Amino acid sequence: MRIGLFGGSFNPPHDGHREASLLALRRLRLDRIWWLVSPGNPLKDPLQLAPLAARLEAARALARHPRIEPTAIEAMIGTAFTFGTISYLKQRCRGVHFVWLMGADNLSSFHSWKRWRDIADLVPIAVIDRPGSTLKAMHSRAALALAPYRLDEGAAACLADAPTPAFAFLHGPRSPLSSTALRRAADDRADCLKRG
Repeated sequence: MRIGLFGGSFNPPHDGHREASLLALRRLRLDRIWWLVSPGNPLKDPLQLAPLAARLEAARALARHPRIEPTAIEAMIGTAFTFGTISYLKQRCRGVHFVWLMGADNLSSFHSWKRWRDIADLVPIAVIDRPGSTLKAMHSRAALALAPYRLDEGAAACLADAPTPAFAFLHGPRSPLSSTALRRAADDRADCLKRG
Protein backbone atom coordinates (compact mmCIF):
# COMPACT_ATOMS: atom_id res chain seq x y z
CA MET A 1 0.00 0.00 0.00
CA ARG A 2 1.31 3.42 -0.99
CA ILE A 3 -0.23 6.41 0.77
CA GLY A 4 0.47 10.08 0.19
CA LEU A 5 0.25 12.31 3.25
CA PHE A 6 -0.82 15.83 2.35
CA GLY A 7 -0.69 17.97 5.46
CA GLY A 8 -2.01 21.47 5.84
CA SER A 9 -4.45 23.84 7.43
CA PHE A 10 -6.88 23.58 4.48
CA ASN A 11 -8.10 27.01 5.58
CA PRO A 12 -10.01 26.87 3.28
CA PRO A 13 -9.48 23.82 1.06
CA HIS A 14 -9.54 24.63 -2.65
CA ASP A 15 -9.29 23.03 -6.08
CA GLY A 16 -5.50 23.45 -6.03
CA HIS A 17 -5.34 20.90 -3.18
CA ARG A 18 -7.43 18.50 -5.23
CA GLU A 19 -5.45 19.04 -8.44
CA ALA A 20 -2.15 18.47 -6.60
CA SER A 21 -3.58 15.28 -5.09
CA LEU A 22 -4.77 13.95 -8.45
CA LEU A 23 -1.34 14.67 -9.95
CA ALA A 24 0.36 12.83 -7.05
CA LEU A 25 -2.01 9.84 -7.30
CA ARG A 26 -1.19 9.46 -10.98
CA ARG A 27 2.52 10.30 -11.11
CA LEU A 28 3.54 8.57 -7.86
CA ARG A 29 1.20 5.60 -8.40
CA LEU A 30 -0.31 6.01 -4.96
CA ASP A 31 -3.18 3.88 -3.69
CA ARG A 32 -4.56 6.66 -1.49
CA ILE A 33 -3.94 10.18 -0.28
CA TRP A 34 -4.80 11.25 3.23
CA TRP A 35 -5.35 14.96 3.69
CA LEU A 36 -4.10 15.68 7.21
CA VAL A 37 -6.30 18.64 8.12
CA SER A 38 -4.26 20.20 10.91
CA PRO A 39 -5.85 21.40 14.15
CA GLY A 40 -3.30 24.23 14.06
CA ASN A 41 -0.07 25.27 12.42
CA PRO A 42 2.75 26.41 14.71
CA LEU A 43 4.00 28.72 11.93
CA LYS A 44 0.65 30.46 11.37
CA ASP A 45 -1.65 32.78 13.32
CA PRO A 46 -4.26 30.65 15.15
CA LEU A 47 -6.73 33.57 15.09
CA GLN A 48 -6.91 33.24 11.29
CA LEU A 49 -7.88 29.57 11.52
CA ALA A 50 -11.48 28.42 10.96
CA PRO A 51 -12.67 25.66 13.34
CA LEU A 52 -11.28 22.21 12.55
CA ALA A 53 -14.74 20.67 12.06
CA ALA A 54 -15.64 23.30 9.44
CA ARG A 55 -12.34 22.85 7.56
CA LEU A 56 -12.68 19.06 7.65
CA GLU A 57 -16.25 19.21 6.35
CA ALA A 58 -15.23 21.59 3.54
CA ALA A 59 -12.29 19.32 2.66
CA ARG A 60 -14.56 16.28 2.44
CA ALA A 61 -16.99 18.16 0.20
CA LEU A 62 -14.14 19.25 -2.06
CA ALA A 63 -12.17 15.99 -2.29
CA ARG A 64 -14.85 14.11 -4.29
CA HIS A 65 -12.59 11.16 -5.01
CA PRO A 66 -12.68 7.63 -3.60
CA ARG A 67 -8.90 7.61 -3.06
CA ILE A 68 -8.59 11.04 -1.41
CA GLU A 69 -9.56 10.96 2.26
CA PRO A 70 -9.60 14.14 4.38
CA THR A 71 -8.81 13.25 8.01
CA ALA A 72 -8.32 14.85 11.42
CA ILE A 73 -5.62 12.33 12.40
CA GLU A 74 -3.43 14.96 14.06
CA ALA A 75 -6.25 16.09 16.33
CA MET A 76 -7.08 12.47 17.18
CA ILE A 77 -3.52 11.57 18.13
CA GLY A 78 -2.63 14.94 19.64
CA THR A 79 0.39 15.82 17.50
CA ALA A 80 1.28 19.40 16.69
CA PHE A 81 4.26 18.74 14.42
CA THR A 82 4.69 16.78 11.19
CA PHE A 83 7.53 14.65 12.55
CA GLY A 84 5.30 13.35 15.37
CA THR A 85 2.46 12.59 12.98
CA ILE A 86 4.63 10.68 10.52
CA SER A 87 6.39 8.77 13.33
CA TYR A 88 3.03 7.74 14.78
CA LEU A 89 1.70 6.56 11.41
CA LYS A 90 4.85 4.63 10.50
CA GLN A 91 4.80 2.81 13.85
CA ARG A 92 1.15 1.81 13.50
CA CYS A 93 0.96 1.16 9.77
CA ARG A 94 3.90 -1.14 9.18
CA GLY A 95 4.22 -2.22 5.59
CA VAL A 96 2.64 0.98 4.27
CA HIS A 97 4.88 3.11 2.06
CA PHE A 98 4.14 6.73 2.95
CA VAL A 99 5.14 9.73 0.84
CA TRP A 100 4.95 13.27 2.21
CA LEU A 101 3.33 15.68 -0.28
CA MET A 102 3.98 19.41 -0.20
CA GLY A 103 3.61 22.38 -2.49
CA ALA A 104 6.75 24.07 -3.76
CA ASP A 105 5.92 27.09 -1.60
CA ASN A 106 6.31 24.86 1.48
CA LEU A 107 9.68 23.57 0.34
CA SER A 108 10.91 27.18 0.52
CA SER A 109 10.25 27.22 4.28
CA PHE A 110 10.75 23.51 5.00
CA HIS A 111 14.04 24.22 6.82
CA SER A 112 12.03 26.11 9.49
CA TRP A 113 9.88 23.06 10.31
CA LYS A 114 10.66 21.27 13.55
CA ARG A 115 12.98 18.30 12.81
CA TRP A 116 12.78 18.80 9.05
CA ARG A 117 15.86 16.67 8.40
CA ASP A 118 14.33 13.85 10.46
CA ILE A 119 11.13 14.12 8.39
CA ALA A 120 13.23 13.67 5.24
CA ASP A 121 14.82 10.60 6.83
CA LEU A 122 11.41 9.12 7.70
CA VAL A 123 9.60 9.38 4.36
CA PRO A 124 10.25 10.28 0.74
CA ILE A 125 8.95 13.72 -0.20
CA ALA A 126 7.10 14.77 -3.34
CA VAL A 127 7.17 18.50 -4.04
CA ILE A 128 4.41 19.73 -6.32
CA ASP A 129 5.15 22.83 -8.35
CA ARG A 130 3.20 26.02 -7.60
CA PRO A 131 3.07 29.20 -9.68
CA GLY A 132 5.75 31.66 -8.62
CA SER A 133 7.46 29.16 -6.29
CA THR A 134 9.66 27.02 -8.54
CA LEU A 135 12.95 28.92 -8.44
CA LYS A 136 12.69 30.00 -4.82
CA ALA A 137 11.83 26.45 -3.74
CA MET A 138 14.66 24.80 -5.65
CA HIS A 139 17.20 27.27 -4.23
CA SER A 140 15.93 27.00 -0.67
CA ARG A 141 18.07 25.72 2.19
CA ALA A 142 16.17 22.40 2.38
CA ALA A 143 16.23 21.81 -1.39
CA LEU A 144 19.98 22.40 -1.52
CA ALA A 145 20.55 20.03 1.42
CA LEU A 146 18.38 17.35 -0.20
CA ALA A 147 19.71 17.86 -3.75
CA PRO A 148 21.92 14.72 -3.68
CA TYR A 149 18.78 12.65 -2.96
CA ARG A 150 16.59 14.08 -5.71
CA LEU A 151 15.03 11.53 -8.06
CA ASP A 152 14.57 12.42 -11.68
CA GLU A 153 10.96 13.33 -12.34
CA GLY A 154 10.71 10.41 -14.77
CA ALA A 155 11.36 8.04 -11.85
CA ALA A 156 8.65 9.58 -9.63
CA ALA A 157 6.64 6.34 -9.72
CA CYS A 158 9.48 4.74 -7.71
CA LEU A 159 9.52 7.42 -5.00
CA ALA A 160 7.31 5.53 -2.50
CA ASP A 161 9.79 2.63 -2.50
CA ALA A 162 12.97 4.73 -2.50
CA PRO A 163 15.35 4.63 0.46
CA THR A 164 15.23 7.87 2.43
CA PRO A 165 16.09 10.63 2.19
CA ALA A 166 14.57 10.99 -1.27
CA PHE A 167 12.51 13.62 -3.03
CA ALA A 168 11.02 14.34 -6.42
CA PHE A 169 9.82 17.62 -7.87
CA LEU A 170 6.60 17.17 -9.87
CA HIS A 171 5.51 19.46 -12.64
CA GLY A 172 1.99 19.48 -14.02
CA PRO A 173 -1.03 21.74 -14.16
CA ARG A 174 -0.32 24.52 -11.66
CA SER A 175 -3.15 26.09 -9.73
CA PRO A 176 -2.90 29.78 -8.86
CA LEU A 177 -5.30 29.23 -5.94
CA SER A 178 -4.09 29.79 -2.41
CA SER A 179 -5.90 29.54 0.91
CA THR A 180 -4.32 32.82 2.03
CA ALA A 181 -5.61 34.66 -1.05
CA LEU A 182 -9.08 33.10 -0.67
CA ARG A 183 -9.26 34.21 3.00
CA ARG A 184 -8.11 37.72 2.04
CA ALA A 185 -10.78 37.95 -0.68
CA ALA A 186 -13.48 36.76 1.77
CA ASP A 187 -12.34 39.37 4.33
CA ASP A 188 -12.42 42.09 1.67
CA ARG A 189 -15.98 41.10 0.67
CA ALA A 190 -17.07 41.13 4.32
CA ASP A 191 -15.54 44.59 4.81
CA CYS A 192 -17.28 45.81 1.68
CA LEU A 193 -20.64 44.54 2.89
CA LYS A 194 -20.16 46.22 6.28
CA ARG A 195 -19.40 49.55 4.61
CA GLY A 196 -22.04 49.17 1.90
